[in-house]
Amino acid sequence: MREHDRLFIGGEWAAPAGTGVIDVVSPHTEEVIGRVPEGTEGDIDAAVAAARRAFDEGPWPRMTPAERAEIVGRLSAIYAERQQEMADLVTAEMGSPIMFSVFGQAAIPQMVLQYYVDLAASYTWEEERQGMLGPVTVTQEPVGVVAAIVPWNVPQFTLMLKLAPALIAGCTVVAKPSPETPLDSYLLAEWIREAGIPEGVVNIVPAGREVGAYLVAHPDVDKVSFTGSTAAGRRIGAVCGEQLKRVTLELGGKSAAIVLDDADLAATVEGFKLASLMNNGEACAAQTRILASRRRYDEVADALATMVGGLSVGDPADYGCEIGPLVARRQQERVENYIRIGQDEGAKLITGGLNRPHDRGWYVAPTVFGDVGNDMRIAREEIFGPVLVLIPYEDEDDAIKIANDSDYGLGGSVWTSDVEHGVEVARRIRTGSCGVNMYTLDPNTPFGGYKNSGLGRELGPEGLHAYLEHKSIPHPAPAS
Repeated sequence: MREHDRLFIGGEWAAPAGTGVIDVVSPHTEEVIGRVPEGTEGDIDAAVAAARRAFDEGPWPRMTPAERAEIVGRLSAIYAERQQEMADLVTAEMGSPIMFSVFGQAAIPQMVLQYYVDLAASYTWEEERQGMLGPVTVTQEPVGVVAAIVPWNVPQFTLMLKLAPALIAGCTVVAKPSPETPLDSYLLAEWIREAGIPEGVVNIVPAGREVGAYLVAHPDVDKVSFTGSTAAGRRIGAVCGEQLKRVTLELGGKSAAIVLDDADLAATVEGFKLASLMNNGEACAAQTRILASRRRYDEVADALATMVGGLSVGDPADYGCEIGPLVARRQQERVENYIRIGQDEGAKLITGGLNRPHDRGWYVAPTVFGDVGNDMRIAREEIFGPVLVLIPYEDEDDAIKIANDSDYGLGGSVWTSDVEHGVEVARRIRTGSCGVNMYTLDPNTPFGGYKNSGLGRELGPEGLHAYLEHKSIPHPAPAS
């Protein structure tokens, strides 16, 4: 049981403005495993004020990038030493299988942090240009106070996509974790204090949707970075547009995995364990639409049924677990409702379905639907659980057409024995990223979506650009 009665504001543990609490419930045992204060609008005011002071008056934005990188590097070193603690905590609070948590919930966030520490040394922060009318100094400055709003599925990863570049840029941050997963942010706050990041530079207020909306609209916030649903992203984008506030939105997905006829089917299906079912399927970039040609359709269906039907479903803290519980009862009910929708739409249930694997915990049986049309709801809407749909295609052009026939454009993949040809097919997919014989995110390359999957990019130098403003300073040429 982890109990906290304070919020991390202004570099210290501050008493909350309200009396509400958030109970953190284990999705495996359905028992309360933690408790934190529920942030209020008053707490947001205090956190934003602390971030504003730290930006307007404090040392952080006035340090050199190298000085900031040295301090953030200390945070990265602490993170690297204590990754296992973070992985265990995220698994406990949201049900991510520990084998995934070790990598996706702890190691990758630390890698992102270290990437931006290293980037500070090689990034071009200022340059002299010879303009058409004379010399110009072009410099980059931090955008200001950042609201970082993160979801429950990969809470540390999505926070680090925002926090790491914002800190290196010289911004100050108010982070709002999801009420389902606030505990990991408390552990991170301890490390932030230990690293010596100045007071007010990072503030953390767990809260629900209404308080998050208040943070987005706060007049002293200069930029919002949000990861979550497309519906929420639209509302946030509208508010930021009205206020001409900078915004980055990483939203939903319904990614397609195209299995070409020359693919090694055994290796492909094994690859889907991560690409399609990572984190119990609770991943925006999960490859949940599997596209197979009619020539190999039955073969692919059988291979998927064998793989998915044989997955180990159980205690997420068990290193043999491949699929854990979903984060909350409402998510379990949402996914099961989509299974009913698929059956009602006439899709063929190949494996899985509505028989729950365990009596206790928010588990859903890993499920595959066949004979799916791309116009079905289960093919068009983000389910966010261990449910895959198998869609037939006629030829390669048809596969690309189906893959692109989506409201989303976040991820995708192509599976083939001809990697060069796979890259060419990937170029034709209208998504922000598209892997060949894999799906993974690399810290030094941009991640984000086309269409309803969002605005802007995170990761890579592009992720740092999002927290910087450009300033041009024309000046006379030096005397000869």
